[in-house]
Amino acid sequence: MLIAQMTDIHIGFDPDAKPEELNRIRFRATLDRMLSAPNPIDMLVLTGDLTDHGDIDSFEKTAALLEKCPMPIYAIPGNHDSREGMLHAFPDTPTHDGFLQYAVEKDGLRIVFLDTLEVGRHGGGFCDTRREWLKAELTAHPETPTLIFMHHPPVVSGIGWMDPGPEEQWMLNFADAIEGHSQILGIHCGHLHRPISTRFRGVPLNVTPSVAPLVAMDLRPIDPETPDNRNLITTEPPLYAIHRWSNGELLTHYETVSDWVVLARYDPNLQGMIQEMFAERE
Repeated sequence: MLIAQMTDIHIGFDPDAKPEELNRIRFRATLDRMLSAPNPIDMLVLTGDLTDHGDIDSFEKTAALLEKCPMPIYAIPGNHDSREGMLHAFPDTPTHDGFLQYAVEKDGLRIVFLDTLEVGRHGGGFCDTRREWLKAELTAHPETPTLIFMHHPPVVSGIGWMDPGPEEQWMLNFADAIEGHSQILGIHCGHLHRPISTRFRGVPLNVTPSVAPLVAMDLRPIDPETPDNRNLITTEPPLYAIHRWSNGELLTHYETVSDWVVLARYDPNLQGMIQEMFAERE
């Protein structure tokens, strides 16, 4: 099973741009790459910040671009979204206690989608209600391999202006919810607009880079009182993830969306090399 993940699309950042805003151009290009690639995607996961302001118009534009996707689509909100707008665009999204978090199971993998939107905050939220829902969900399926998607990564990346504090309460709540649940194979997030790999409480955690322009790679400390003219946002190409679930193993690929030149194809000239590589397998 192949699960594509796209995140941080930010439709509506520049809605009056002519002929079309950059973020819609990047999103269309990313969708086109995914749909034209040789990899048959079984589901598409959108991990938040689909829009820049959470408005209905931006959500409708996002949904319109997704109409060509033949696979099931699962969405969760980011800090730039609104739950009302997301439910308008994705009316079949399940809710629990007013939060857009839910779980699905396919091919022996349980996939949990979490709502970390805290209205009025850039950073994440994971209140007692959400914590108890996740605890109950994990407790009810202790033997089923589980993958978690959420918008905000509960880690400090070193990109100071994007990071949470080291022990914010919502992060502690999330840590408490997953404690002792060994069926969790991985946690995949968005929000930071860069590829990041780490662990959280012993569980592999990865951040998928954004479809919208990326955050500049600058790990120097930043002073909120002193603008230093550093780069913040760049036009690095969009990226998306493909999570491969096969034979009880989960592995993640990232694809950059840009033009490139093909240097080799599998033709008769390279058949011998391919045969040799297969022959080496034990």
